[in-house]
Amino acid sequence: MGIKTSSEVKTIMSSNDIPENYKYYWNYQYELGKQFIVPYSLDSGCFKRGDNVFEVGSAEGGVLAAFVQAGGKEATGTDIAMDRIEMGQRIANILGLNIKFSSHNIITENIPKEWENNFDLVLLRDVIEHLDDTDLALANIRRIIKPGGFLFVSFPPYYSAFGGHQHTLGNVLGKLPFIHFLPNVIFQKMISNGRDADIQEVRRLQKIKLTTRKFEDASNMNGFSLYKREFYLLRPVYKMKFGLPTIKLTSISSLPFIKNYLSMEALYILQKH
Repeated sequence: MGIKTSSEVKTIMSSNDIPENYKYYWNYQYELGKQFIVPYSLDSGCFKRGDNVFEVGSAEGGVLAAFVQAGGKEATGTDIAMDRIEMGQRIANILGLNIKFSSHNIITENIPKEWENNFDLVLLRDVIEHLDDTDLALANIRRIIKPGGFLFVSFPPYYSAFGGHQHTLGNVLGKLPFIHFLPNVIFQKMISNGRDADIQEVRRLQKIKLTTRKFEDASNMNGFSLYKREFYLLRPVYKMKFGLPTIKLTSISSLPFIKNYLSMEALYILQKH
């Protein structure tokens, strides 16, 4: 059962049972799914009505809600943040959406039997760059995809303007692009202000350094074929966050310099062999 009308969503999301920060994130995720990810997936042929959809790092599940509204049959979301999936389940229940949420770490925990070869489409949206072991993550994700099914992946390449995630710190210096190219002593000084958890995450991403080459090599090694690939100068998510237009890079974005340094988002659709 999908969301009936926008007015119903607005009424439910104004409920006192849902804290304001969760309303914001769910609505932002939902609009991103409804306006971009679902239409893109439909047009690309990696999603159709009746498909089972899974999202790794689903948070409150707004994107999954958009897929259920578009005809997704079975939807499952996982995250390591317990509070966010608990709120996602509460919202899904209020809206009458067939979404199940589970606390799960795609790298360190075993894949439940009922997930294996069960999903037509898996979403990995702005998550892969945070995972310490790209190879293992893709190997485990492959196990839950049906033969011939698809994996939708988006992430900012590490060497792009804000690929270091310095903007998450919320300080003035973190708003500057490409500061993760500076000598490490200077970079560490510039990111020293902010929440400790955010600082540690920026430092962790500095070690991971997920590039398009690293991701493509890992996907090839783990039994995926390239179905579609695009790069964006201005990310689709920026429309939701800042009201900016989405700008896709041209065919020259296949050049290593362009896709690693100038593309703010790398978007891949992979298919399980």
